[in-house]
Amino acid sequence: MARALYIHWPFCAKKCPYCDFNSHVRAGVDVAAWQAALIADMRAEAEVAGGEALTSIFFGGGTPSLMPPALVAALLAEAERLWGFDPSIEITLEANPSSVEAANFAALAGAGVNRVSLGVQSLDDAELRFLGRLHGAEEALAALETAQTHFARVSFDLIYALPGHTPELWEQRLARALGFGTGHLSLYQLTIEPGTRFASDVRRGRLTPLDDDEAAALFDLTQERTAAAGLPAYETSNHARGGQESRHNLAYWRYQDYAGIGPGAHGRRGGVATVRHKKPENFLKAVATQGNGIAEARALAVSDQAAEALLMGLRLTEGVDLAALSARFGLPLAGLIDEAALARLADLGLMWREGARIGVAPPGRGLLDALLGELVADSLVTA
Repeated sequence: MARALYIHWPFCAKKCPYCDFNSHVRAGVDVAAWQAALIADMRAEAEVAGGEALTSIFFGGGTPSLMPPALVAALLAEAERLWGFDPSIEITLEANPSSVEAANFAALAGAGVNRVSLGVQSLDDAELRFLGRLHGAEEALAALETAQTHFARVSFDLIYALPGHTPELWEQRLARALGFGTGHLSLYQLTIEPGTRFASDVRRGRLTPLDDDEAAALFDLTQERTAAAGLPAYETSNHARGGQESRHNLAYWRYQDYAGIGPGAHGRRGGVATVRHKKPENFLKAVATQGNGIAEARALAVSDQAAEALLMGLRLTEGVDLAALSARFGLPLAGLIDEAALARLADLGLMWREGARIGVAPPGRGLLDALLGELVADSLVTA
């Protein structure tokens, strides 16, 4: 049963380069209609994924920090009525660090949000322009200060391994970021994805990304400096003080059930993967005709679930408990991992094993994808 709830708000204030919906922008949003639709979708999901109090709620999507606080409060009240709230529930809202959104922070905190995740990405104006962001560094810093005033827990993200990043430069940027005193940081390496503007620029010779060795050196530096500052990695790209880890994301990485409502939202419940209609218009139509926004509910094969649990869980510093996975999915231990590969990787200092629990050692974290390709049993990959 779901103990985590993801709510996707599909609208942006303006067309932005970092949204995944071309249809996000709306001159005006019928808030009452959307409140009714989201609550109907939530009720339908609670009927099949209820039974336990929620430990986390995450508002994500387009620009959820521009949601009317009254709407946020209404959705939270309904979620509490349907599921109940754990006494220490984490309620996170994703926000862009603009002055417009920061002006909404006090009211959102009053509505019940107790954690904010800011998409800062860089503290340098030239880098922000390169990344296609619409905010500037000073605006981001002002938003961060406002967030720290109103929310009990604050996280922000940075992207590194950008063209021209040297260990000396990134160390300076990282030291500055750590100096703001937040309990959580998400630090992502720039990746060149096919079909993006970056990929086109690389192909045309306009952009020269760092090579693998240079990026690996920056990754190692990141692990060392964050650990020394008391924010060690608890996941490949996420760092936190003890107790400040993102409870919502831990639900994903520990392969726990979670309910997803709103346009484009994904969910997992009882071995079924759910996907809501992505286009806002299609979502509203589905809720009106079938009572929920689901576009697809697909039963996952046990082997697929086990493979996903391994791939997600091995991102965590805590690793995964193979005995627990074996019992959960009814698979023999030999059907989960390649024991010979694990022994070889452990001998190289890239993996560790303590009883039934295995994990990726610090020297192996920068090689995670390659390690997973060797480690996960062929029977899971080919099933």
